[in-house]
Amino acid sequence: MGEQYTIAERMKQLRNITGFNRAEFARQQGIPLRTIEEWEAGRRKMPEYVLRLLAYKIQLESSKKDQRIHIIQDENNKSIVLINDIRFKSRRNIDWNEIEEYLKEYIGNTYEILETCEKIYIGNDFPDEFCHSKDKIRLKGANEKAKANMISAIEELIYIAADRTETEDYQGKHGAKAKKGWYRYDTRFGIPKYDENGELEGYHIYSAKMLVRRDEDGKLYLYDFVRTKKETSSPLRQ
Repeated sequence: MGEQYTIAERMKQLRNITGFNRAEFARQQGIPLRTIEEWEAGRRKMPEYVLRLLAYKIQLESSKKDQRIHIIQDENNKSIVLINDIRFKSRRNIDWNEIEEYLKEYIGNTYEILETCEKIYIGNDFPDEFCHSKDKIRLKGANEKAKANMISAIEELIYIAADRTETEDYQGKHGAKAKKGWYRYDTRFGIPKYDENGELEGYHIYSAKMLVRRDEDGKLYLYDFVRTKKETSSPLRQ
């Protein structure tokens, strides 16, 4: 049982690396969606050789083309997640209910912050808060599109989070879920800028605050990414 669970987790992590949801991953790899669901849930044992072949195939595909998501360092040695997987472009309306469904696939995952080695858990409240919070409702235009396009890089945005600050839970508003207060971290990401011919010119850089609640159980849970805003009008050149 333990081995099966480990393989199931490895399968889920492998899919998350691609940035695809289950349906997209199933179409890309030519595997029935039901089979993917059964493997990830641990209800059906995935052969280890299939997992190895999938990992090799994904690595090979990544080496032949620009990565959909990768991390660079700026001139001040600060990390930026470059997101080439743009799902919501300027002329497309954003369906936040669709985004919420996509984010539900992160629930149960655990990721680590490089700077602090803290483990960040994804709980049931994250998708709803990300999509329907007061902070999101206030976002307009490019900043709203930028937050929508963060969804394929949640793991990477957690990984580079830095400069932690701490606050109490004001008047115990969130009860046991934030019994020990809140952490906020800085995180940054880039959205591609294309010229009139569709060629990549560079990246618009955005900053955001990663909001993490400190649960009564002692764990840290991702709650939202807030204050998404463009840092500069001059795109980062690549």
